[in-house]
Amino acid sequence: MTRIVAVTACPSGVAHTYMAAEALAAAAKAKGWDAKVETQGSIGIENELTAADVAAADVVILTNDIGIKFEDRFKGKPVVKIGVSDAVRRAAVVMDKIAAHLAKTAA
Repeated sequence: MTRIVAVTACPSGVAHTYMAAEALAAAAKAKGWDAKVETQGSIGIENELTAADVAAADVVILTNDIGIKFEDRFKGKPVVKIGVSDAVRRAAVVMDKIAAHLAKTAA
């Protein structure tokens, strides 16, 4: 099973952070993938990824509208950086591109 971890954050740290998290989690679930999404919003870090979560992940998705805290924990992992609006509006497309990439690297 493919495992995705993601971190979402937006400049204001309010609605779009959480909308992006929900969209990414739903798009991964629709593919039958396991996903855990950490949010870095105005109230701090929620649903924090553990070292085990990161170690088990096949791909990391980071929103890049603002800096992600503790980004160095993803060194050595395939990282996809997208805007928060793409995560909200195009999560399924992002997952399709990830699936195509994973299929190519597995072949």
